[in-house]
Amino acid sequence: MAVTPAELITKLDSADPNDIVRRFAANPAFRAANQEELTTEQDPYRRPVRPADLAWLDYSEPMPAERTLLLSWLLGNRMLRNVYDADLLHLPPVAGPAADRDGGEFYSMENRVLGALAGPILEQHLFTYLQRDHEPLATPELRPLKAHLRAYFEERSAARDDAFAIALTRRDRREAATFVLVQLTAHLPAAYHAIGRNALGEYALAHPTLRGSLIADYQGWSDRAPEYGRLLAEAGLGPGTAAYWQLSLGTSLARGNQLHRLSRTHEHFFRFLGAWVHKKIDDAVTAGRYAAVFEEGLGHRTGLFEGVAAYDDALVDDVLTPLVERFGTSVIEEFHAGFDEARRLAELWNRDLSEQLAWADEIPAYMERAERIQRHITDENIQVDLDTFVESCEETSTTHVHDEHRLVMIEVGQMHFWNNVTHQIKLEQGDKLLIPLGRLHGSVVLSGTCTYHQPIIPEDMYQRFFRG
Repeated sequence: MAVTPAELITKLDSADPNDIVRRFAANPAFRAANQEELTTEQDPYRRPVRPADLAWLDYSEPMPAERTLLLSWLLGNRMLRNVYDADLLHLPPVAGPAADRDGGEFYSMENRVLGALAGPILEQHLFTYLQRDHEPLATPELRPLKAHLRAYFEERSAARDDAFAIALTRRDRREAATFVLVQLTAHLPAAYHAIGRNALGEYALAHPTLRGSLIADYQGWSDRAPEYGRLLAEAGLGPGTAAYWQLSLGTSLARGNQLHRLSRTHEHFFRFLGAWVHKKIDDAVTAGRYAAVFEEGLGHRTGLFEGVAAYDDALVDDVLTPLVERFGTSVIEEFHAGFDEARRLAELWNRDLSEQLAWADEIPAYMERAERIQRHITDENIQVDLDTFVESCEETSTTHVHDEHRLVMIEVGQMHFWNNVTHQIKLEQGDKLLIPLGRLHGSVVLSGTCTYHQPIIPEDMYQRFFRG
């Protein structure tokens, strides 16, 4: 007999936060991936989380800012997106037994109840640092706020976004453009889902035009769906929800998650508006940069970013003036807090994507560097922590990141190693690869068995050979 919501909550009442998170992640739709599930175009509910890693990860406390690109960040944002998406309608492109099974688990009462309990735990862990480290606007008035946003827009417009610049200078520009596009699939649709959610509700008495603005924004996204599909097709990709789940950076998921979080916590509606206006500014700054990356890498001049509005100070007046008149300067303070959170996540995303693109394009150099590091460890008889794995054919490692720099050293056997949808890298006996902390990757064993080692490389040693 199925457990009722009340029974489930009673059962979990004394559970520690990590137990609740682990129970949520134990949903069969979130199980570890197999070798055929690098992509899941036909099944929008299949979202591997690596539940086994939750045995040692701690979600009971807020995460410090310096750990944002590490494993608890990636898996936490994966789980949180699953919480949010269970509130939204996702239909598979075609009927099939896998999607039927996973969809039943994804939309089950138990998953929704556990998600309601796990969501606040994950939000506290992932986003508290943004609130804790926030610097308030010196003068919470409209004029200083508008000057602050104008300066930010002009600075962003004049600066080079490293991620786009790196994508345009990679040896394999198609690979880089495809990976950038995969990241777009992880945060752009989610952002519009959140905007659509907050277009609902009754707030016209407080702001007579805001609902129309949010609906128009969502309608614009809906109208561009054919262009979005054409762009994905040029990269050999499909538009299915979470189709490239395993290759979404934690920061890409986090950008969508922030808007989702603020759209669901209606007491933070003014923060949501700040994050929404940041998105409008970010869109104005990056539209041409995305288009250039996709034209250069995919040979496709997309119309997806045509018609993106230039930033105008009047946007802030339109959004905030009626609200400030009714609710006072606390509106500005909350708006700025939401804007600042989105700004910092965008900066972190740019750094994360830049480093991932550079590493993926330089795998041969990281293999050579791994050889030199291992020779140094052996010649100098240096003791380092070491993990050893013996895996059987087709055993698959769901994509993940490490919390430290590691070597992968194949002693016996073969594996495919991946960090993009474009190709897989074959590693054989004797091969070595250096994986910096925070870099997204996965693997599958090709031989009957594969024995490999992962020495953990201290930061000072890594920096020595990275510069060398």
